[in-house]
Amino acid sequence: MIFKLKTSKKTQEIFEEIGRSTSLKPYTLVKHAIAWSLQTNTPITKFNSDSNGLELNRQTITGEYDDFFKVIMEEVEGKHLSDDEYFPKYVKAHIDRGATILQSHYKHAGSVDRYVLETLGVGDTL
Repeated sequence: MIFKLKTSKKTQEIFEEIGRSTSLKPYTLVKHAIAWSLQTNTPITKFNSDSNGLELNRQTITGEYDDFFKVIMEEVEGKHLSDDEYFPKYVKAHIDRGATILQSHYKHAGSVDRYVLETLGVGDTL
């Protein structure tokens, strides 16, 4: 069983960029990235990226909610994922795809406060 993965270099750069302006750490941003990717409700198909970025361990990424993450990924993928498929393959793919979505949302918001409000669905009322 594999317990570590490496993000793409682009994901690392996105996390560093957002981290510099927000003080959010990769262990927080990775969860946002996965959530944004899963929210697209689009299966991962032929998702390839390098592994030259951050090294993250499974506990840091999913923690006590590992089973929850796996079930949601299986739902989005529309199939059962073996443990070897789920981690690191699908988790990494959702992190790397979600990081670009996260970056887009953060840039659109312009600040961490606005990002949080828009993520909660109340940003348009400001």
